[in-house]
Amino acid sequence: MNGFEAAHVEWLKRHLASRTGERKGRLERGHQHAEKLFLKQVWWPLMGTLGDLHPEYEILDWRGKPYYADMAWLPGHVKFVFEIKGFGPHVADMDRKRYSEELNRETFMQGIGIRVVSFSYDDVAQRPDLCQTLLRLLLSRYQSGKSKDLSNRIRREIILLAHENGGSVRPAEVECHLQLNHRTAVRHLQALCGQGRFQALLCDNGKSSKVMKYSLLQEGVNEIDRW
Repeated sequence: MNGFEAAHVEWLKRHLASRTGERKGRLERGHQHAEKLFLKQVWWPLMGTLGDLHPEYEILDWRGKPYYADMAWLPGHVKFVFEIKGFGPHVADMDRKRYSEELNRETFMQGIGIRVVSFSYDDVAQRPDLCQTLLRLLLSRYQSGKSKDLSNRIRREIILLAHENGGSVRPAEVECHLQLNHRTAVRHLQALCGQGRFQALLCDNGKSSKVMKYSLLQEGVNEIDRW
C-alpha cells in the first residue's frame, strides 16, 4: 500500500470513528470514487497530507437544513469547501429548482465566511495538473508556510493587487487594501522596485517628480506562485 492509500485508509477510519447517526451514514455513502480521486490526483500531490480535511462536512443552510459538502479544509484561520461535480448530476440532470438552490447555497456559504471551490470530475480525472495549478494559486494566498516572513507576504499581496488592477497600483490602494500607513506602503513598493518586480511611474506634467503609481513588470507576474 503506497503512502496515499495508507493515509487515506487511516484518515477515513478516523472520521468514521468520530461520527454517529446520519453524519456517519452520509460519510459511508457519500465518500466515493470522485472524492477519493480528487484527494489522490490533486490534493495529495499538492499538500502531501490529509490533515485538516473533513469529508462529507455538514453545514446548515439558510433554511436550517443540513447540507453535506464533499470536503472541507479547516486549518484554523480559513474555511474552504471543495465540491467535485460530475456533469450529469450537477448540470444535465438538474432541474431549475435544484439549480437555484445550489447557487443560493454557495452564496450563503460565501456569506458566512466559507470559500466554495468546485472542480469538474472530468478535470480531476483527466487534467489533475490543471486542478493542482489552480488550487495552488488559490491556497497560496492563505498559507503562511511558503513565506513565513511578514514582509514577503505583504509584498506578495501587493503583486496580486496590482495584477487584479490591470497591472499597476497606487500607494493609497495598498494602504487601503492591506491597512498599512503611507510610509510602510511606500517602503514595500520601493522594495519591490529594487527587486525588479515593479517600476515607479512619475507624474507626467513637467512640474513634479512625484511617483504617481507603480507598474507591475513581467518578472513580478511570474513570481506570484513562487513566494
